[in-house]
Amino acid sequence: MASFIGDYSCKADSKCRVMVPVSFRKVMAEMQQETFVVRRSVFEESLDLYPYKEWEALIESLRAKLNLFDRRHAAFMRELYRGVQEVEMDASGRILLPKRMLEEVGIDKELVLAGQDAKIEIWDVKKYDEVKMGGEDFAKLTQNVFDVRK
Repeated sequence: MASFIGDYSCKADSKCRVMVPVSFRKVMAEMQQETFVVRRSVFEESLDLYPYKEWEALIESLRAKLNLFDRRHAAFMRELYRGVQEVEMDASGRILLPKRMLEEVGIDKELVLAGQDAKIEIWDVKKYDEVKMGGEDFAKLTQNVFDVRK
């Protein structure tokens, strides 16, 4: 399984095209992928960018857990898919991000592409700095996460 690592400051051009960092393009090439799925984050004012194969794997795991004849499950899927779009990397390594989605999460021209293992998060540069944890807070969270796994 491929993993996206690192965070990169980028600028969107006037058409909302963003250059995908070389390290991320290498991961996509290893996966033999040029298509991403972009959706609004469930928890943050940011966007999630999944390689198409990762998105398919996520949906497949959800299908196994959901009963689409249950109203709550059907509503969940509807909201999960709301506003979702496919975007393709062009020959220059750029993706065209939907302007509407960028506006919804407050991203103008300056943004951060942050590798998060199997996906990439897209943040407004200022908001990304605001969600940074201090060392002690991260240490406590780390301990809490690993205590839960016991």
